[in-house]
Amino acid sequence: MAGFDDYMNTYLDRRMKDIVAEWNLGTTADFGDYLTRLRFVEADILEMGSFTQKAEDKLTNMEQRLEKVREEKQ
Repeated sequence: MAGFDDYMNTYLDRRMKDIVAEWNLGTTADFGDYLTRLRFVEADILEMGSFTQKAEDKLTNMEQRLEKVREEKQ
């Protein structure tokens, strides 16, 4: 069994980069700044929520103005 273990270890050592890429696995380098990247994503989510709320407010305002114009036109 030692021969097979050696073969597998050698195979994995040679192909590790390919295996990581093919299976989209994370590496230590990928997770080194995980918390920093997570904080950036969380901040982006908050900004998107703020943008969405502002866009909804503007749309509501525009719909109200349109309704007034339609009423005045009749």
